[in-house]
Amino acid sequence: MHRVNLDQNSFNGQVFQYAFFGVALIDPKGLFLTVNPAMERIFGYSKEEFDGRLFGCFSHPDDPIKSIGELKEAMGETELEWQMEKRFFRKDGATIWTLMSVRLFRNDEGTPLYYILQVIDISKQKLSEIQLQESVERYTSLKKYNHDAVISFDLQGRVINGNAVAEKLTGYGIAEELIGMELANIIGKPNVDRILADALHDATVEQGIDTLVTKEGETVEVITSIAPIFVGNRNIGFYLICKDISEQKQLVLAKEMAEATNKAKSEFLAMMSHEIRTPMNGVIGMTDLLLDSELDEESKAYAEIIRKSGEALLAIINDILDLSKIEAGRSELHETSFDLRKCIKDSMSVVSAKADEKNLELSYAIHHDVPDYIFGDADRLKQVLLNLLGNAVKFTTSGKVSIAVKKIKGKTPLLAFTVTDTGIGIPPDRLEEIFEPFSQIDSFMVRKHEGTGLGLSISRRIVELMGGGDSRGERWQERLRFPIHDRTARVYRRPIGARSRIDE
Repeated sequence: MHRVNLDQNSFNGQVFQYAFFGVALIDPKGLFLTVNPAMERIFGYSKEEFDGRLFGCFSHPDDPIKSIGELKEAMGETELEWQMEKRFFRKDGATIWTLMSVRLFRNDEGTPLYYILQVIDISKQKLSEIQLQESVERYTSLKKYNHDAVISFDLQGRVINGNAVAEKLTGYGIAEELIGMELANIIGKPNVDRILADALHDATVEQGIDTLVTKEGETVEVITSIAPIFVGNRNIGFYLICKDISEQKQLVLAKEMAEATNKAKSEFLAMMSHEIRTPMNGVIGMTDLLLDSELDEESKAYAEIIRKSGEALLAIINDILDLSKIEAGRSELHETSFDLRKCIKDSMSVVSAKADEKNLELSYAIHHDVPDYIFGDADRLKQVLLNLLGNAVKFTTSGKVSIAVKKIKGKTPLLAFTVTDTGIGIPPDRLEEIFEPFSQIDSFMVRKHEGTGLGLSISRRIVELMGGGDSRGERWQERLRFPIHDRTARVYRRPIGARSRIDE
């Protein structure tokens, strides 16, 4: 064996010269006395630039020990060695992380002579550590605050961890049951095998996992996402993220069932109303023929009662049929250009006989910018106006009933129809209620006026079907808004005066 003769001074000199870690000699006041080449490389300063500088001039301001005085305080009177992670600034301004070791040497009397400072650059390791810590914190936040179940598992299909939602959803306790168990117990072995084999290159794997099994053996419907876990560019497992959709699916099914039930009800009402209306027309027709025959006064009175009762019943059936057709989505509009003023006059003429019996004044007013002709379903508009006018006449014992029409400007032009009367009015807290089917202000036991309570409900739905809205009752008024088309208004518009005996 070849023996190398090397004295201690030569050995120490070579260690100082060629060590990969930085070495510096510092006096008791913190001045650099000398540094080795590694120290120059780590800090970016030459040996000459270190001369005369204090230990604290390279320190990061946020570190707890920034000067030799703070170092002495940390070491106390008895400590000779100190080690800590510390940040410094390089000459180029970059921050470096170091593992700093300090050794204090004293003379025989205990007086400090100098410090030997050793510095190892750990910036790369520290950066990796910080990134890992950030990743852990993000994962912890994901688990803690995510509203979905998050389960991590390794490449053997065993659960690594899970969040509180996963514990609640599966019924397994995280620490005592979930961690370490086979994921196949929750989503089935075929699904686990498919994830481990294909999930890295096939994003559709997660679409096949739509249920999981709880600890109690119950099946829960879920939407699943799969995300790989990489550490150091190596796949070590996957995240299974599951959203419970059982409740949402039940709500959707309940909604669909309710809609189907409502549609079936409406179709049944439409069919039955039609079946009843046909023979009812026959009854009324035969009654009219009977009234034209030679009957004594008593028989005519009875026949007249039959006819009026039949007409009242037919009106009810027509209302039910109309409402059920609208609710079933089977009511269609027949739109054409029509004379608005004629439509209003025709509507008022229908109720004029009843109004004359009560000596009520009927009038209408049309704003000057309302066109003569509009595009829409004239019969439907007339039906709505008749409902409103009929109510106004029915509930007004004296005074007047009037219609006012004006144009409402906006993105979609609208016509606002206001039917005003001097009748009994509507309590403010019942305004919305009267537009519901079969709703009337006076109760059944004390009802003073005939009717089914369907007229306003039908009117509201017709207006909505037309694309209008804001149908609502007021204390002396009932209003509806009816859409018009700009092209029709431009073609037929001409200045006209108000045609009414009342002011708007």
